[in-house]
Amino acid sequence: MEFPGLNKNATRMLTGFIMGTVTMLCIMYGGLALLLMLAVIIFCATEEYVKILEHKGFYPSFKVMLLCEAVLAAIAYFQRFDLVAAALTFGCICSFLWVLFCGRQPYIANVATTLLGFVYCGWFPLHLLFLRNLHSPVFHDGLGFVVLMFISILLTDIGCYYAGRHLGRHKLAPIISPNKTIEGSLGGAICSVCGALVIGLFLGLSPLMCIILGILCTIFAQLGDLSESLIKRDAGVKDSGNSLPGHGGFLDRTDSFTLTIPVMYYFCKFFIFNTEHVTRALEYIKGLF
Repeated sequence: MEFPGLNKNATRMLTGFIMGTVTMLCIMYGGLALLLMLAVIIFCATEEYVKILEHKGFYPSFKVMLLCEAVLAAIAYFQRFDLVAAALTFGCICSFLWVLFCGRQPYIANVATTLLGFVYCGWFPLHLLFLRNLHSPVFHDGLGFVVLMFISILLTDIGCYYAGRHLGRHKLAPIISPNKTIEGSLGGAICSVCGALVIGLFLGLSPLMCIILGILCTIFAQLGDLSESLIKRDAGVKDSGNSLPGHGGFLDRTDSFTLTIPVMYYFCKFFIFNTEHVTRALEYIKGLF
């Protein structure tokens, strides 16, 4: 899919600019604007996920996934982490009931892919709300850390592309993604760390913490990319969809963020916004010696 009158590269750039602008505005405003943006992404990503699995011969329930994602979205918006276990239990029960009364073969695979679907397409991305709403006496909110994550992932993609194109020799995951190389992966990691250092130092983080965040972002961005490639390759499809001109589908565009967002949230929550855990860990390590 392309915009009329534009070639593939121009279409890709225009789509990326529009997406980036809307995303950053929603992140800056936070709250309901961010929730609505995530709702659109989750809905489209879930629809693409179901179509990919149907191509494989599995039939996860789109309706059950949307219901569970709506419940999880409400929990994320109102910051009710205490209800997460109940919501996931509810989702598991609904998945089994749907297959029991309305499903078709293969039953076990349909239950499993429904469960994976609302966690992968819904629960993981919803951690962006948690990350954005982090707060402490030192850091007013999590906005700066969201920006750091986005810049690190963007630079990872750029670094992987150019380093892989000009220096790539050794395959990273030849079965899952034949075009990715170890050299490209390292180039993406270096770019990610550099970006994290710039943004992190501006936020007042130590150089060591900036480097750790950059490494975390690039590792899980690349693992997220490979994870989505694994799903598509197993199902025998090239792109998750064609909703985004020049970029394929929503899953194709957000795969680098899917695993990175929850990892970034939990690391920031336990090691940056709440230093008590760091102090306890250091005391424990000292006690070993």
